[in-house]
Amino acid sequence: MNSALTPDICVVVLTCNRRESLRRTLTQLCAWPEAVPVAVADNGSTDGTTEMLRADFPGVTHLRGDTNIGAAGRNRGAEWAATVARTPYVAFCDDDCWWGRGSLSRACALFDAHPRVGALTARVLVGESEREDPTSRVMAHSPLPSAGLPGRAILGLMAGATAFRTDAFRAAGGYEPRFFIGGEETVLALDLAAAGWQLLYAPVLVVHHWPSPLRDVRARRRLLERNAIWAAWLRLPVPMACRATAAALPRLWREHGIAGVIETLRAVPWITHERRVVPRPVARAFARVTGANTR
Repeated sequence: MNSALTPDICVVVLTCNRRESLRRTLTQLCAWPEAVPVAVADNGSTDGTTEMLRADFPGVTHLRGDTNIGAAGRNRGAEWAATVARTPYVAFCDDDCWWGRGSLSRACALFDAHPRVGALTARVLVGESEREDPTSRVMAHSPLPSAGLPGRAILGLMAGATAFRTDAFRAAGGYEPRFFIGGEETVLALDLAAAGWQLLYAPVLVVHHWPSPLRDVRARRRLLERNAIWAAWLRLPVPMACRATAAALPRLWREHGIAGVIETLRAVPWITHERRVVPRPVARAFARVTGANTR
């Protein structure tokens, strides 16, 4: 890796047992002329990831956890960014995607010029054909007011393609470990907005995504439906939470039956304790983005 580090931003790559995808991602990141500190937030890999990092990427910091905690593994990376790398900004990606050249320098410039922007989500290009990710297309047409901003105002993010102000990410609590994957982005986005931060989709930033074949699609669908209900009751007004539940529950039942419903309901005590409804302007903005109704 180039020894002339760009000190204002670092990259954290989340991984678990996808050694070869991780190798490709790190090869891309470490080939940049504008090198940045890189860490791997490893959710307990047992496939030789540790040995590969030691042998092939000695300049990359290995943040190894004991178990797979899903998206919350990124929280270790944010702590490293704050206490070791000491960068004001931190960019996250997964082990099957990487930030495009020049994107992180541009992210730093955007953060520097717009002090109320707390998170920047990049345009995601998928595979060798560089097809635009559907979520990027949705974000590009966000209905939120964006005048004077260097991108589209959004009220969401893509965890594997977003750069944050390190302090803002940590103050908001990062990603909720109980979610594992899915829905954690919604809660973090709402918490950042409630704290007064602006979230932007910035297509001048690019992340390349080559999806790994090592995915449990059915389990992911179950978590997405369960977590949509959890996220709604953690942060949204009761009418909006009821509508989100009514939308997700039939899909959860169809895919996973009574077991999925019971698993969802087991979180009621925790959600009751942790429930913090976002301010009305944030709820209205979220309703505008999602097409929901606040009443």
